[in-house]
Amino acid sequence: MTQSNNKVALVTGAGAGIGRAAAKALLQGGYQVVLTGRNLEKLQKAISDIGGNENNCLAVACDVGNPEQVKNLFAATKAKFGRIDVLFNNAGLGAPAIPMEDLTYEQWMNVVNTNLCGAFLCSQEAIRMMKAQSPQGGRIINNGSISAHAPRPMSAPYTATKHAISGLTKTIALDGRPFNIACGQIDIGNAATEMTERMAAGIIQADQSIKVEPRMDVDHVGQAVLHMAQLPLESNILNMTIMATKMPFVGRG
Repeated sequence: MTQSNNKVALVTGAGAGIGRAAAKALLQGGYQVVLTGRNLEKLQKAISDIGGNENNCLAVACDVGNPEQVKNLFAATKAKFGRIDVLFNNAGLGAPAIPMEDLTYEQWMNVVNTNLCGAFLCSQEAIRMMKAQSPQGGRIINNGSISAHAPRPMSAPYTATKHAISGLTKTIALDGRPFNIACGQIDIGNAATEMTERMAAGIIQADQSIKVEPRMDVDHVGQAVLHMAQLPLESNILNMTIMATKMPFVGRG
């Protein structure tokens, strides 16, 4: 795949885990990268960790569920780099693994605001920029997760939002056609990050047993995101699933 010099990618939830791995892969693939998340210090450390500098990376603190902060994020991206070619909607969080009836409204809305509203708000701003820039167009990649297909026990907010991401992805892919905007979804299973450390210790299964689940190197996910990003805009990976080979997903557990 050719280098992507002068192209610009924005990664949400970029301070750690999948977001940082994707930012690293995109930077190494020749992109200028905007890293965003709630903690500016973590973003700045991530830029240092992935080998970035002030010329090819920008850190912007942003709560993606806040419309004004999202507007400021994209304004800062335009001011620094002039355009956006790739948006990776990766920011996400879950609620406590407790019975659905015990969740508070605030716990539900925290997940909805970040996972779903955040992806919507960032996509809105990216589409506005992509339609207005020259050359027109770009690519949006949404992190759907394996939970876009099948839930874990006691995961209603996370699973509901990830199913919703599938609908958002298809709608953007459809509505973006006239403007050369492609949209695809990457569904990730058990990448080795801080978020999945509990799987290495043992996690509840569908039959209520507790089992250790295999995980995979998070850099493999970063490379998959880069592959999706680098395709010419005439081609689109609408759905990709990348998962730990031996994790319990396919089959009956």
